[in-house]
Amino acid sequence: MSSVAFETQRAALADVVAIPVTPFAVDGSVDQDAHRALLRRLLDGGIRTLTPNGNTGEFYALTLEERRLVTELTLDETGDRAVVLVGVGHDVATAVAAARHARAHGAQMVMVHQPVHPYVSQAGWVDYHRAVAASVPELGVVPYLRNAQLSGARLAELADACPNVIGVKYAVPDAARFAAFARDAGLDRFVWVAGLAEPYAPSYFSAGATGFTSGLVNVAPAVSLNMIEALRSGDYPAAMKVWEQIRRFEELRAANGSADNVTVVKEALAALGLCRRDVRPPSRQLPEEERAEVAAIAAGWSL
Repeated sequence: MSSVAFETQRAALADVVAIPVTPFAVDGSVDQDAHRALLRRLLDGGIRTLTPNGNTGEFYALTLEERRLVTELTLDETGDRAVVLVGVGHDVATAVAAARHARAHGAQMVMVHQPVHPYVSQAGWVDYHRAVAASVPELGVVPYLRNAQLSGARLAELADACPNVIGVKYAVPDAARFAAFARDAGLDRFVWVAGLAEPYAPSYFSAGATGFTSGLVNVAPAVSLNMIEALRSGDYPAAMKVWEQIRRFEELRAANGSADNVTVVKEALAALGLCRRDVRPPSRQLPEEERAEVAAIAAGWSL
């Protein structure tokens, strides 16, 4: 399939790529009604690309059945209002089955989570992604790249074998490394998504990214859209004004090795009355003394 066939998917990646939270009910199950309401809020707020089963959705804390439920809920609620990029991962067979499940329910793309195996070779990284991409040749495939050791040439090798690998969620916290990697892999060959969200978006856009992921967007869709509009127009001072506006929120999420990455987002949503604050281990709820600060930040965004 030619790259032209993936035009819609490529355009969807060059945007705010929202990573929805997975809200939990009192009994600890996925709160389906709250989930749908949060998705509608994103769609009504102008978001056009959704990634169910991303890290902000607590992918690794969900069971297989829950991941399927989240995929189906998202695709059903979204309809034709947005492009859905389903997160898949774990062992190869599980990732392939998830990709095929996503395809069967109407997804247009899958994002392949960074393999978490303790021993990852560069050749093995290619083999892993090739197995997933080859299993769903009609779907756009987006590797989630957090491995600073991987070379751009390996990504090019993967795309040579699987032309449906059309974009990259690049999440190595090093803008200079990103610039080099993108050029080694093929700057124009892939859609480059800044995978470390708004804090890194300005620096990564300056080096060739055209989209960024966001967890903050769950709380304030307009804020994320303001940033991408500024970046698209090359107005870096305007983008940095947004950066300053969200800085403290994102610092709280990133502290202690991103220990409270999801927690802070859910705390803000809870403060707005949109879902419960519950997260699953190995995440934790925010201590009482930090909750007020998060609520104040969210309130300050005039939502």
